[in-house]
Amino acid sequence: MPPKNPVVLLHGYSDRGLSFKPWQDQLVAAGHDRDQVHICEYRSLTNEVTIKDLAEGFDRALRTRMAPDQPFDAIVHSTGMLVIRSWLTTYAGRRGRLKRLIGLAPATNGSPLAHRGRGYLGAIFKGNKIPGTDFMEAGDRILDGLELGSRFTWDLAHEDLLGRAPFYRPGPESPYVFILCGTARFTGLKAIVNEPGTDGTVRLAGCSLDSQKLTIDLSVDAQGKGRRNRIAASEVAARTALPMPLFPIGDKNHSTILSAPDGTLRDLVLAALRVEDDTAFKAWHATAEVETKAARNGMDEYQQFVVRVQDERGDPVSDYFIELFSMQQGAKQRIDFDLDVHAYRADPSLRCFHINLTRLYADFPGGAVPELWVRIIASSGSELVGYHGLNSERVTGDPEARTAGGVWDAEVKLPEEFGKQGTKLFWPFTTTFLEVRLNRDPMPFGAVPNKVCYFV
Repeated sequence: MPPKNPVVLLHGYSDRGLSFKPWQDQLVAAGHDRDQVHICEYRSLTNEVTIKDLAEGFDRALRTRMAPDQPFDAIVHSTGMLVIRSWLTTYAGRRGRLKRLIGLAPATNGSPLAHRGRGYLGAIFKGNKIPGTDFMEAGDRILDGLELGSRFTWDLAHEDLLGRAPFYRPGPESPYVFILCGTARFTGLKAIVNEPGTDGTVRLAGCSLDSQKLTIDLSVDAQGKGRRNRIAASEVAARTALPMPLFPIGDKNHSTILSAPDGTLRDLVLAALRVEDDTAFKAWHATAEVETKAARNGMDEYQQFVVRVQDERGDPVSDYFIELFSMQQGAKQRIDFDLDVHAYRADPSLRCFHINLTRLYADFPGGAVPELWVRIIASSGSELVGYHGLNSERVTGDPEARTAGGVWDAEVKLPEEFGKQGTKLFWPFTTTFLEVRLNRDPMPFGAVPNKVCYFV
């Protein structure tokens, strides 16, 4: 058996490296040299530090423990996943060093608790208690990146998950990725933060790195000439990338997945650290499917959608509404898409939707939705400017009537492939990114003069 790589243990937001001590002990008991199991600690409860700062600090910290070209494995918890993903994208030339990446309850797409921690109560209960310049700070810039639908996680996903070439792929230049998250939630006083589909802190649907993207471009050209709307599925990394699904652990929550590394959880992590090639990676997945089947049975399945709406200039559209429905025998059947939605505080054009697929399956078995449509409504809040695009219900021959009050809406049929089994839109425990593009123009559209700029 080849010698074991050094293992780096990277904690989450508002935590300390000491929380990984139980895992360090388990690794040593499994035959790892204690001197080669490195617990890394970082400062998160300070308002000046960003996740990108942590990634650069992590790179410098690595230099103090191992040679620049030394291969290593990593076990990360919660926000630690964002730190190491940011490190991988920033230092692409060193990507081949990381051989195995194990995410324990990773905040791959943020956490529903992040926006709560930015207020006064967050400073009281999670804030830095050590007197000094950072006293009572809650790490606002890190929490901004952790917020659901944040600009940071959107940009990061477009670097390592949604690019033209898969980032995580077979071969020596990419790590094997393993994702595990508990399905239990907090008890006692902590139970107040429990939300459906979470381990108390992160959403199970947001843990996996398996992702896809859909772009709906309804903008028109500079002359206002309409053309067929452009709806495209990205060349998703999932087509040629490594599978990186979530495997649920039934008896763990966000805390005990660190403090109690035993049973199936421990065995799967130790087995992951022994994976040497694609064949072993597939075998690990087969074992994980069997070992976690009981945890998956009986639990509701969820999916996340992260939506971003922009105009043709790339500026955000902050006031919009999105609805999904199926057209069956000429009648609309609404899909519960917007029951649990969070708008990113710094830019409401970015929103995260959390969907209970188990309920969806009651109407659409297996998630296959016949004739899938999306309705988009956008408002400028002004009669001087407005949004418009293709497929508008309000388009008429009268320019003044095209978007009454600056409100515009459209209904767009998605490609047939998204209603079929195998290429469907709905996949449990994954994140789908949806980008929508519209036009923003002075009103009335296509008329001279306009209400914004004119000669006197």
